[in-house]
Formats: sequence, structure tokens, C-alpha cells
Amino acid sequence: MMTEDSRYEAVRSRDARFDGAFFFAVSTTGIYCRPSCPAVTPKRVNVSFFPTAAAAQGAKVIGFQEVFNAPYFCQVQEAEHYKWAEPVPDGPTVRRMQELARETGMVMVVPVFEIEQSGFYYNTAAVIDADGSYLGKYRKHHIPQVKGFWEKYYFRPGNLGWPVFDTAVGRVGVYICYDRHFPEGWRALGLAGAQLVFNPSATSRGLSAYLWQLEQPAAAVANEYFIAAINRVGQEPYGDNDFYGTSYFVDPRGQFVDGTASDTKEELLVRDLDFGLIEQVRQTWAFYRDRRPDAYGDLTEG
Repeated sequence: MMTEDSRYEAVRSRDARFDGAFFFAVSTTGIYCRPSCPAVTPKRVNVSFFPTAAAAQGAKVIGFQEVFNAPYFCQVQEAEHYKWAEPVPDGPTVRRMQELARETGMVMVVPVFEIEQSGFYYNTAAVIDADGSYLGKYRKHHIPQVKGFWEKYYFRPGNLGWPVFDTAVGRVGVYICYDRHFPEGWRALGLAGAQLVFNPSATSRGLSAYLWQLEQPAAAVANEYFIAAINRVGQEPYGDNDFYGTSYFVDPRGQFVDGTASDTKEELLVRDLDFGLIEQVRQTWAFYRDRRPDAYGDLTEG
């Protein structure tokens, strides 16, 4: 029987392109509370390099791109890619990130391919607190099935609702990639008290680039919290998708925090976020006060 340690070694060695690291391309976001936020898109890195670099700059929370510990295999429909799936939280990736969270003192949002049991697979993000404790997970609700994004082949729809986690840096939520096109989840996270929502993504030119800098700012304004929009960058094995990076942080007024990351190269983006802005905005625009849930019944029918 394969032990967890040997399984971790198997994860690391699945593809020689990894140069010994167990993820292929990441987009990392860290936030310093009054948080500061890195957004990174390296292709070949040691798993501890960017968390350590972010922590050295004062980052207190770090997040990664969608299914960060693998190439974006959903460009094809091939059963061999089920090998990337692992349990959450007891799989090797989350366990390793718990160690890194303790070492760096950072909260971590860790998106992986989860296996719950045979035949039950999810696109998941684990949330780890700054002391390394596992807080819980979010499972992606909305699963696309279009060319280059054959996700229904691999993932079941999420079934854990829209949890918000009390972390060392504040109340953190997660909404994964294609989820961002659906406003209901953004609102559910706001109603649950989210201050910062991570949106780990794998999105490419030609399909959604024109929406990337519209949707999350609009969601940040409508729901009056910060959003960390994280994307891969460049081309990977298994397809022609050209991931355009452009990771960024957007504030509750819909403004980018000191600009976006590059759309062509890897980088570590660190930003300072003032969570006090959330209350200022909510006192100016009382969207939560003025909403009419009593009138929205038809939205949940059909």
C-alpha cells in the first residue's frame, strides 16, 4: 500500500517538467493585514519559494491558482489525469501546505483536485490558518464543459455551500474560476461576512479576457468586499490555452489596488489592503440594508 509520504513523492515526480517541484504553474496571492497581497505566476518553482518570499515581504495570507499543483489538464478529457486527485485535508499537498503555513505564519488558500471517494471528485480549495490548522474547504459549484475547459469530465458540482472562514487575517471566502460568472455566490459570501474573497482561476485569451477586468470589480462593488483575482500565465501541456495572468486585487469601490500583474510573465505582486475601507463603503452604499430578499423568490425557482 502506498503511504502518504510515498504518495507525496509520487505527486512530485509525475512529470519531469516540474524540475523536482510538485506543481507546474501557480498564480499566488498573499495579503498582509492591513493585508498585503502577492500574486505570482511561476512555472517551475520549489513549493516553498513563493510563500517564503511573500512572508519575507510581510504577507500574512497567500493563495494559489485553480488546481495549482498540476498543469491545467482539463484542456483534454483523459482518464490518466485522475492521478492528480487527492483527499482534502489528508492528502500530501494540503499536509505540506499546512507545514508551510506554520513555518511562514501565513494563512493559505490551496486549490487542488479532490477525491472524496471512488467516483466522487471535486475542484476544491482548502483554507489553512496561520498556525497550520485546517479550517475547511470550498468546492467549486459551477462546472464548465466547453473546448479547452472540459471540467465536467473530472469534477462533480460543489455541495458545501459558500463557507466563510475566520482566519488570522480576517474573514476569507473562496469562489473558483467559472463561479465568477454567477452573482449568487458572490452575494452569499458577502451575507456570510466575507472581507476578502479569493477567486483562483485558469482562464485564457480569446474566451474571457474581455470579462476578466469587469466581473470581479463589479462583484467587489456589489458586495462591498475585497477580491483577489488569480490566474495562470502562459501556455502549458495538453492544449493551446494561452493563460493571460493579469492577477490583481480589487477593493470594495471596484478599483484595482496599485494595478494588475503582467499578462505574459511570472511575478510576485504585493499589495497593502485596508479592511477599514469595507465599512466606509458600506456606510456610503447601503446595499445590504436596501436589498429585498422578500421579493426575490422567483430567482430560486426553475
